[in-house]
Amino acid sequence: METKKKGNNWTAYFNPEKNIYFAEILYISREGMECYDYEITQEIYDKLGTFDEDYKSVELIETGERTYSFENTMYGTQGPRRTVWNDEANDAMNETVKKNKSDK
Repeated sequence: METKKKGNNWTAYFNPEKNIYFAEILYISREGMECYDYEITQEIYDKLGTFDEDYKSVELIETGERTYSFENTMYGTQGPRRTVWNDEANDAMNETVKKNKSDK
């Protein structure tokens, strides 16, 4: 199974060792940067990237459970805010992201 999917401003990962799915949405503009992490289900992961419009994948990710947010904009920094997240899921996310970067 594919362990990484990518859109214009989102990236989703699957960690097969821990059976965890998660996604990151990143907005960058002249006003600053916003980053949101979500724990998602396999059903959400399977549908990502199948839409005609990329914003529909973002909307689908946002139905998952938000686990982290960071906003650094011209209006001020708000974050990082970590919510409802467990260490095992956080470790799995970091391992998977690192593995995908080293596979390039």
